[in-house]
Parts: sequence; structure tokens; C-alpha cells
Amino acid sequence: MSPWAGKYVIGLTGNIAAGKSVVRRMLEHMGAFGIDADALAHMAIAKGAPGYKAVVSNFGRYMLDNSGQINRARLGRLVFSDPEALAILEGIIHPLVREAIDMFVLRTKKKVVVIEAIKLLEGDLHKACDSIWVAHASTNVRLQRLVEKRGMNEPEARQRIAAQGNPNDKLAAADVVIRNEKSFEYTWTQVSDAWEKIFPARHEISHEPETRESVSLTVQRARPSQAEQIAQLVGRVSNGEKQMTRSDVMEAFGEKAFLLLFRGEMPVGLIGWQVENLVTRTTDFYLENGVPLAEAAEQLIKQVEETSRELQSEASLLFLPVDFVEDDGIWRDLGYEKSSIDALSVRAWKEAARESFVPGTELYFKQLRVDRVLRPI
Repeated sequence: MSPWAGKYVIGLTGNIAAGKSVVRRMLEHMGAFGIDADALAHMAIAKGAPGYKAVVSNFGRYMLDNSGQINRARLGRLVFSDPEALAILEGIIHPLVREAIDMFVLRTKKKVVVIEAIKLLEGDLHKACDSIWVAHASTNVRLQRLVEKRGMNEPEARQRIAAQGNPNDKLAAADVVIRNEKSFEYTWTQVSDAWEKIFPARHEISHEPETRESVSLTVQRARPSQAEQIAQLVGRVSNGEKQMTRSDVMEAFGEKAFLLLFRGEMPVGLIGWQVENLVTRTTDFYLENGVPLAEAAEQLIKQVEETSRELQSEASLLFLPVDFVEDDGIWRDLGYEKSSIDALSVRAWKEAARESFVPGTELYFKQLRVDRVLRPI
């Protein structure tokens, strides 16, 4: 049983490039609160964080880049080729990550939590989980993903795969196995079926508001079953400049959530957004001609913010099409200010902006909470 009263905790693991993050996001669509333990590990050794000095002390200043931050790629090449060095690093990071996980689980109002951790089974964290889920893909598929999607050369990718041991060890410990090497829809079906077995007839257990209404517009959280509707809307609103298939939208659901804006029963707007590493990033914004931008923005952005605060997000980044920023007052009224990446005051926010920046857009920023959630970490 989980040590966190009133919570059902899913521990999600799998070897590198097996698609754990995709499965975590699918569970978030179902209503779970997601925690990326590997991202927390990166935060724990950032400059100024409690693990920073210990890493520098054990591995030397050679591990630092020109800005004084730990070069994670350089550190990774060392520890994944030296089991003793890896054990030292894990001894620094794991207690800090567990502290952060405890804090997140206690603070969230959601009843189901999914903790994604590549080293879930190697420590004690799995003992705190009610169910162990394993994302699995063949070695060849994972090798291809590391080379094509993460830019590793093949020897480095093979080294990373070998350093994590036999995936059969994880499969043997699994309550649920998600085979993640075909289409998004195939993976989604497995996740949905497994969710239904745990929470029968409860498709959505989230506390987030499902619908927000104004006089003429309604906002709804989109579901993968609406992928065709989303694809048609994007093509229509962009005048054919951006064409998406149903499969494209289904794949996008592995990275972000969508909100649909309706006038009556007709979809007239859409935004795509995600909360990753405590930063909300809104990267897609489509609106039919004739729909009032101010009213649409208020309805859509406020729902994004409500859900983001429940997900403990610290800041919101909007990447807005240039046509939407001609009237700057709309966004100022919502509490946003035009910004540049370098003007952001927190390194994690800058990194999020660089990762998510959409060419041809303007960046607008709003801080969602004064107390930074991971300041102690």
C-alpha cells in the first residue's frame, strides 16, 4: 500500500527510450498527476541546488560548462561507463529526488499519482507504489530512437542501453506492461484498458474543471477520441497551411494536452499546451475568423492556468502567433508581459522557453506562484 494516505500511486519505469514519458502523459490525460523523477534528478544537481557541490566535489570541475553548470552529457558519459561512479552519483541524487516526490504527492489534490523513474526498482521507491507499470520496446527500436531522436551516435547509444541491464528484470516485476513500439493508438489502447481495470467505469477522476462557459463560448478539455475533429479544425483555421492527420494529432497527445473552444456545437478554436518540469508551455493557438480574441483568450488561458496551478506549475509561457499580439492589452489584462528568453529570471524557465520556442511567435510570460515549488531542491 502507498504510504501517502488517500493516494493511489503508479510507479512507471522502463529502460531508456522505451517511451515512459509518453505513457506518463497518457495517464495524465486519464486524470493522474504525473511526476518525472528523472527531471527532478537534473534539477537536484543544477547550480545552487543541494546536489551541485557534491557532484563537483566527487567528479571535479571538469564536469562544469562555461557557465558553471554541470555538463550532464559529460557526466553521463563518465558514469555510464563506470558502475562505481554511477553508484556515487545515485547516492547523491536519489535522496533529494525522494524528498521532492514526497512533497509533490502530499501537495497534489489528485487521487492518482504516476511516478516515472528509470531507476524505480533499484531503490526503495517501488515499495511506496500500489502498482508497477513497465514501458517496453525492443533493443533495436530503442537504439533507433536514441540515434534519431536524441542525436546520440550508435556507440554511445549502445553504451547507454547496456548500462541499464536486462529489461526482462523490469518486466518480471511489472503489474502492467505497456508495449510501446507501434503506433500511438496501439499504446493508448493498452493504457486505457489497464486504467479501466484499476478504475472501472471511471474515465476521468481529475479534479480539474472539465468545462468553462461564457455567454457564447464553451471550453472543453479535448480527448484523443476527438483527434479527427482537431485535425480538421487546424487545417480549416490555418487555411490549409498546416495539415494534420488523425494520426498526427494522436501522436501529439503523447506530448501535450488540447483545449477545444466551441460556439454551440461547432469547434472554433484550439490551444495545445503542456506542463513539464513545473513550467506551462502553450505552443498551439488556432482561432476561427470572427471569434473575439479577447473573449477566447480569457476562456482558454484561464482554464490552462487553473489546471497548471493544480499541477503545481510555477510559470506560464505563451508562444503566440504574431497576429494575436497586435493588441497587447489583451494579454496584459490576463497578467502576461511580453518577454525574451534571456529576460526570464529563473534558469529553469529559460530552459523551458528554449526547449519549447516556436519560430514565428512572440513569447509572453506570467509567474503563477510566488513560492517556487522546488526552491529547496
